[in-house]
Amino acid sequence: MATDTYFKSPDGELWEAVIGLEVHAQITSHTKLFSGAATEFGAEPNSQVSLIDAAMPGMLPVPNEECLRQAVRTGMALNARINPWSRFDRKNYFYADLPQGYQISQLYHPIVGEGAIEVDLEGGATKTIGVERIHVEQDAGKLMHDQHPNSSYVDLNRSGVALMEIVSRPDMRSPEEAGAYVRKLRAILRYVGSCDGNMEQGSMRADVNVSVRRRGDPLGTRTETKNVNSVRFIMATIHHEIFRQIEVLENGGRVVQETRLFDPDKGVTRALRSKEDAHDYRYFPDPDLLPVELSDAFLEECRASLPELPDAKRQRYEQALGLTPYNAGVLTADVTTARWFEEVLARLAPDQAQRAANWVTSELFGALNRLGKDIENSPVSPAQAAELIRLTADGTLSGTLAKQVFEIMLETGDDPARIVEERGLKQTSDTDAIKAVIAEVLANNPGQLEQYRGGKEALFGFFVGQTMKAMQGKANPAVVNELLKKALG
Repeated sequence: MATDTYFKSPDGELWEAVIGLEVHAQITSHTKLFSGAATEFGAEPNSQVSLIDAAMPGMLPVPNEECLRQAVRTGMALNARINPWSRFDRKNYFYADLPQGYQISQLYHPIVGEGAIEVDLEGGATKTIGVERIHVEQDAGKLMHDQHPNSSYVDLNRSGVALMEIVSRPDMRSPEEAGAYVRKLRAILRYVGSCDGNMEQGSMRADVNVSVRRRGDPLGTRTETKNVNSVRFIMATIHHEIFRQIEVLENGGRVVQETRLFDPDKGVTRALRSKEDAHDYRYFPDPDLLPVELSDAFLEECRASLPELPDAKRQRYEQALGLTPYNAGVLTADVTTARWFEEVLARLAPDQAQRAANWVTSELFGALNRLGKDIENSPVSPAQAAELIRLTADGTLSGTLAKQVFEIMLETGDDPARIVEERGLKQTSDTDAIKAVIAEVLANNPGQLEQYRGGKEALFGFFVGQTMKAMQGKANPAVVNELLKKALG
């Protein structure tokens, strides 16, 4: 079990976990890092492979400027140091999905240096996680083991796709901190537009480095679990590795520096191979590529292109729009949600922002969760949502009627004004009609009326409910309350 940032073993000892993540994020680009081949996901195997990707003799790589631009913009969003001079290196290793026999990467001179991400933790706490570097590299292909009973096939569509490797400092101490870090990093990448963050498709994945040490001891030996592709699996990997390593050490064993894989079905990691050190890859500067030199004009253009980022947007929602910290956090956690909400706001008066935020975070999110949809596939458009909120704000619809109209919108896709008109759901403030219903309600409930006038004032809500029920929820609640007070007095 965890005690603050320490973990207690069955023997009662306190252990500390030291966690670092290497997040591989596929850069948003129509073409690959060093060739003009397409990067579209889901294409037929080996249908997006240039001669460069296949490592044909004499083929020379040419850097994709857009990929470098996106890496720089990402670094700026993380308040990281941008290196005007960087260089590509060859990382030598031999594997069936790596046609060149080496990967073009950046070791000694990355394009982005140190930065930081502030993450939100439970209980309102925050923590700053350091980012050591971001370097740009090419992806490998993909081995396919399920296509033939005796052979493995290779799909090179992914070979040469541009990746940012975002290397954190070993600042995390629990699965929860790592989960918060990945969620925040993913949100920033999606805001910037440098990666779509689709972990299911592999466009964002993490290598998880974990070591443990007794309280007060030096750093322990770390393991690296490769290519973990969801926040839930990253947290499960860390949890399993912490207690696996504690058990090994408490039983007198030694943690081996190795590469491991996570088995999502069993929730455990297993050894893959011994872990290499940097010198094992025999890095050297790529002789086919000149150093990357970034001009002041290029850097200024990158900075000017950055959008409002999640922390700044959340702060603006709280300070300028008066949203609660909870609503502001929910609405800015993902760029798609934020854009949807901004479209709603653009159609409303400024004083309706809080009403809109409450409706989106409760009514809309509740309905989408029930339907198994995300906000991108919402049956209700931002324009329709704004119209429904306006009809509620101006008294055309009561809260009860608004819920009815919303359910019809979900089913039919119709605009709320049309639903109100066609189905006669408009709220009424006709005092004569409401007075008549109130008189009938009081006449039909003499016992409750006597109790109320005898001092049981809590029954006021009963009379309100009966009146609203009799008018099928179409009476203006404020008018009902006012007229009931007079009638009961």
